[in-house]
Amino acid sequence: MSREKTYSTDGAAKELGISKSTLLRWFREKRIEDVKRDRNGWRVFTSADIKRIRKVL
Repeated sequence: MSREKTYSTDGAAKELGISKSTLLRWFREKRIEDVKRDRNGWRVFTSADIKRIRKVL
């Protein structure tokens, strides 16, 4: 069973070429739609989430 690669908020920001604080600000400002969270409440980004956010940019 292969699992899709996931990214932390920091990892997603690096993939997008922006800072973590910028990514979090965009969530607060509702510029981008939030992503799923794990059972601890941490955001979990998939490759599809990264692509979706890139389109918005």
